[in-house]
Amino acid sequence: MKINIIKENNIEIAVTQSNEILITDVQSALDFMATLKYETGCDRIILNKSAICEDFFNLRTKLAGEILQKFVTYHVKLAIVGDFSQYTSESLKDFIYECNKGKDIFFLANEKQAVEKLSMR
Repeated sequence: MKINIIKENNIEIAVTQSNEILITDVQSALDFMATLKYETGCDRIILNKSAICEDFFNLRTKLAGEILQKFVTYHVKLAIVGDFSQYTSESLKDFIYECNKGKDIFFLANEKQAVEKLSMR
């Protein structure tokens, strides 16, 4: 895993890049969050969609809700970056839409959009 720190509007954002899946369950998500917070001090994270297991995007598994609840509970803002058009589930589309209206979790097309969202106060 490679971590870059971007500073925008006096807010530090950890941009992570990985060729492997980093989040497969709730525990791996907690470990990922704790590692990033410890190593960077950042409470705003950008993560590529490819670093999250596919079960996350199947809402029937309840994995997305459980994992994202941990990020909200621990006050860590997360932007997941990638192409979500491959998913046909209306429930997932609604879930993404609702997340993007909030202030903590975002599903965005690219890193630039993620930095814009996460650097807002």
